[in-house]
Amino acid sequence: MITCPADAEYVDVHYHAGPDLYRRRYTAAQAGRVHSEAGGWVVLKSHLTSTAAQAWEARQEGLPVSGSVVLNELSGGVRTSVVEQAVYAHGPEPPARLIVYLPTLTRSAPGHHSPHHSPGRKLFHPAVETERWSSPGMLDDDGDLSSEVREVMRSARDLPVVLATGHCNRQETLRVIEEAERLRPAPPLMLTHATHPMSGLRARDLADLATLRWIYPETTALTYLLRRRELDELASVTSAHPGTVYSSDLGQPEQLDVRPWLERTARWFRVTAVDTALARRITQGNPAEMLSLE
Repeated sequence: MITCPADAEYVDVHYHAGPDLYRRRYTAAQAGRVHSEAGGWVVLKSHLTSTAAQAWEARQEGLPVSGSVVLNELSGGVRTSVVEQAVYAHGPEPPARLIVYLPTLTRSAPGHHSPHHSPGRKLFHPAVETERWSSPGMLDDDGDLSSEVREVMRSARDLPVVLATGHCNRQETLRVIEEAERLRPAPPLMLTHATHPMSGLRARDLADLATLRWIYPETTALTYLLRRRELDELASVTSAHPGTVYSSDLGQPEQLDVRPWLERTARWFRVTAVDTALARRITQGNPAEMLSLE
């Protein structure tokens, strides 16, 4: 039985299950079973609500699942109480850190979530008005991180969580990194789909951050499936920083299921010359290290 991320053949730190902002292929338990059958550990994500309690319930059934919370206004906003409640719901002895995402419903990043920017995707609940719940961004009028973001970051240092940049744009992401450096010790920080155009970073930016081993730049399969970046960049992106993690960002009914994603990934790694050691590090070693409570 897979009891923690370190036991798994791979760790997918970014998988969408329902309920979510949009309709998804699986419920939390179904996603856990599919990843379990494939030998993996999965971290569930929802733009709509915390997945901490769902993950706890799935683990009671022996499934390899941990959770996350996205600090969208719709689910409580950028507040330490939202983080703490999710930590409590994740369980008293979790096998992995909870991932805490800064907002993903935001007007500050190109291509932010709304029906306008997501043609053809059906909302889970038709009454949700994404523009109504979109935040203006993570910075104040002076271009500094808001006090709410800084307070959440301080609390993350003392809780069993990974902080993730969500849909921060480039300027916001760099401000988050600067603030994390000042905290000392910095909490584990995942740069969510770091080289997606929304985030605005490239391989050379990740290389400049390579000495910061508490940073885990994420690259996702969905970025390449949607041609947001070209596949020939995969090797340079995944090797640019020693802490890079590779995830799916899947769960959409119209996209690949879990096993086809794993098969496609293996083929991508072959054709882009991602060697076996690097592939193992970004799909299992680094994400398991990032989620570790030690």
